[in-house]
Amino acid sequence: MQPWQVYLVLCPAALIGGMINSVAGGGTLITFPALLWALGGTPGATIIANATNTVALCPGSLSGSWGYRRELSELWGWVRWLAVPSLIGGLAGSYIVVLAPESSFKAMIPWLIGLATVLFILQPRLMPASKAGAAPDRGTPDDLTAAPPGRRYLWLVFGLQLLVGFYGGYFGAGIGILMLSTLSLLNLGNIHHVNGMKTVLAGMINGIAVVVFVISDSVNWKLAVPMLISASIGGWLGATLARRMDRSVVRRIVIVIGVVLTTWYFSQQWFLGK
Repeated sequence: MQPWQVYLVLCPAALIGGMINSVAGGGTLITFPALLWALGGTPGATIIANATNTVALCPGSLSGSWGYRRELSELWGWVRWLAVPSLIGGLAGSYIVVLAPESSFKAMIPWLIGLATVLFILQPRLMPASKAGAAPDRGTPDDLTAAPPGRRYLWLVFGLQLLVGFYGGYFGAGIGILMLSTLSLLNLGNIHHVNGMKTVLAGMINGIAVVVFVISDSVNWKLAVPMLISASIGGWLGATLARRMDRSVVRRIVIVIGVVLTTWYFSQQWFLGK
């Protein structure tokens, strides 16, 4: 297969994945299978695909954060509070991917994609803040002691973010939905505030995972560089167009893709032994 044929698939997949991550989350369900296809029978393909995918989508999270800069300007107190569990969790999850045998991660792929798909199906129930569309904006003071939720909710969200960070460092598909659900406990304001917060925290989780994957030499840079450029453009477009796009349509498309991929990978594992 010619390199241009590979890029003809991977770059559009990264562009779409970056847009989906900014609008609804779940871009990994597009880009990760595309990378597995591109890598074919390369030794360590699943680990390389996971690492390369993380590198490719990380800049998209950062560019998506820029698209939410107005909302984020009011939330830096919360960003500082949740940066710690995001970074610790992402570091731990990515280290396990690198250190564990490839066979264990490969065996988890159908389950991980299936979990991400289930999260998308349950999304309306997991994100109460989005149902109302625009909850009352109560403000977000930098002084956490003056924040609307009580201390127990702060530490609950802290602990949940640690788990989300771990999962994000390990695989990551669906972390946006998990964060939209947990961050709603903080009463940050409308869905755009929560979405902006989710985007910047996802960037932190992916960023620390990128450091681990680069140090461990698990990234295919020939595939990663064009994909990260495409994903960055997609992340900016997604965040810019988020207010005008029909999120429900995006969700349905991602769910269908997730169901098909889950069925495919389970069939490969159970019936073909791959």
